[in-house]
Amino acid sequence: MEKGKKRRREEEEEEIEAKNSDADHSLSLGKNLSFSDTLMALRIMRAQFPQIDKVAIQPFILQSQLYSSVKDRTQVDRELESLRREKAVRVFKLNTGQDDHGIMFLDDYIKEIEHVVKRIEKRKQGDLEVFKWFKVHVIESKLESSIEHQELTRQLIDPTMYWFAIPNIGSILKGLSQGRKELLSLLNRRRYREMMLAALEKKRLRFSPLDMRFHLRDLIGSGHLKTAHTPTGMVVRVSKE
Repeated sequence: MEKGKKRRREEEEEEIEAKNSDADHSLSLGKNLSFSDTLMALRIMRAQFPQIDKVAIQPFILQSQLYSSVKDRTQVDRELESLRREKAVRVFKLNTGQDDHGIMFLDDYIKEIEHVVKRIEKRKQGDLEVFKWFKVHVIESKLESSIEHQELTRQLIDPTMYWFAIPNIGSILKGLSQGRKELLSLLNRRRYREMMLAALEKKRLRFSPLDMRFHLRDLIGSGHLKTAHTPTGMVVRVSKE
């Protein structure tokens, strides 16, 4: 009984905090949730990509995050395909165990590869010519998120498919999966499985290097969470199964 009272008291305090929040509204998710087109959404999310300690990685955006920000999913798919063909972005299939795709601006992806080359140079390991070949003959010509074995080696031997990957992303993908579970668990423990967005944004996740805004956009876009406008502000709640 005492536990229930304590939880209700915490929820009331968070609601008051959300009402009286003096946070910079230009940076709040509530003011930056919807965009008119995909490129604008990508640029804003790139600029808001969280600083991650111990892992040097260029900003990337999840396709689910775009779905949370541009109302028409068909528009997102169409504009994303156009940006991919224009070599403005690259799309990656992420190894999360789910159908996740990440988007990175091509310039950022090339920077990421250059960072890998510099690290190898310092260690004096490996043949760096392969990176030059990869940049000229693969990145510039293969725009899809995967490449077949014969295309990569120019030999018609093995039809195995290889997926392009973002260097150094392994630990972040682990945090992405854990952060999703942690955020959903947090909301599922609430009385109505919901929370004021302004208060929720200030929460910190223990098991993910990515910030709350990153996870909220992801889970809203994937349909696990939904938002609703109320007289006291925007509410985030768990979608009914």
